[in-house]
Amino acid sequence: MSSDSATDLVNDYLRLGLAFDRIEPGFVDAYTGDPALRAEAENAPAPDPGDLARRARELHDRLPDGLDDARAAFVGAHLRALECSARKFAGADIGFVDEVKAYFDVDIAPADEDVYAAAHTEIAAALGVPGATGETLRDAYAAHRRSEEIPADLVKPLVSELSGALREVVRSRFGLPETEVIDFEIVSDKPWSGFNYYLGDYRSTVAINTDLPQYLSVLPGLVAHEAYPGHHTEHCRKEQLLVGGGQQEQTIFLVNTPQCLMAEGLADHALVAALGRDWQPWAAEIYADFGLRFDAEKARAVSAATAGLLHVRQDAALALHDSHRDPDDVAAFLQRWLLVAPDRARQMLRFLTSPLWRAYISTYVEGYELLGHWLDATEDGQTRLDRFGRLLDEPLTPARLRAELAS
Repeated sequence: MSSDSATDLVNDYLRLGLAFDRIEPGFVDAYTGDPALRAEAENAPAPDPGDLARRARELHDRLPDGLDDARAAFVGAHLRALECSARKFAGADIGFVDEVKAYFDVDIAPADEDVYAAAHTEIAAALGVPGATGETLRDAYAAHRRSEEIPADLVKPLVSELSGALREVVRSRFGLPETEVIDFEIVSDKPWSGFNYYLGDYRSTVAINTDLPQYLSVLPGLVAHEAYPGHHTEHCRKEQLLVGGGQQEQTIFLVNTPQCLMAEGLADHALVAALGRDWQPWAAEIYADFGLRFDAEKARAVSAATAGLLHVRQDAALALHDSHRDPDDVAAFLQRWLLVAPDRARQMLRFLTSPLWRAYISTYVEGYELLGHWLDATEDGQTRLDRFGRLLDEPLTPARLRAELAS
């Protein structure tokens, strides 16, 4: 097998991925490779989804075709995901659980609502209303959230301050290319709270959605997730190390693939990776400079308590797409267990019903859990931070993490 055959296979993989953007704009989250391949995809006739599924299977059959084991496993996992997406676009009836499995290489099932009830008990204690349930607990939680709302005119300067501080931490611990840069912008009318648009050459635009309020206890995690040491940092490190080392398959980032589960799990662990589990006092100091009081101890307690609600949004997706429950019932389910107002539940529902994003919630739920278990499984002489660096720098997959955990 030659390096030429590996190059041909990877280029065909890139062509296939780029073609999906012609069917569903936004399917290609980022592309930093040969512009001639993008131009070829844009100027070609509109692709037939059934043909894309066939091409994905044929490419998978060609593996490893000159690729080493790690690269072949990475490309293979993504070809399986693309084959499923193409079949969905062609009108195939694929069950939601099977769809998530094909996209992200994880198995999902409804959680036990007793876990949510136990989380509510812990939340009530953290809020200083032990034993509160139902409307009383929801009112107490709503009051806590209102106390943490950030004035709209302070969101952008706070994002700038938080990102600058996190950037210095990341530079000292992981390293960043000297020319990397992020432009932050405030947007509205989006189904997500934040989004990283990676532009290549170590540049990103990060959009922060202000359709709903931003909160003191949430904004640091959002900035870490999208920027340092989350999505932007991962893109920069992989462009520098992997693409720079000839792994051109890393020049494309495709929605509804295992790549997304790894990236979202990494990004959701980013703030703790950078600052440790007790990051709240650090944030309180920054907020104080803006005249904002942040109760670090209370925020830590509430955050620990709400961790038990991680699976609620995935359960909502299962109710919608697997059990085919009425959207109004699912919105009520979100309000009940997440203790949120109707407008927040409807914003979540908007994401869960988007044709492109409907399965994506599993990347946050299953990605956070899988990567968390893997990060905790340190070996002799290794720290959790060392393992986070591997997530930034290596083309890891869910199957690879599970194999390492099993061994």
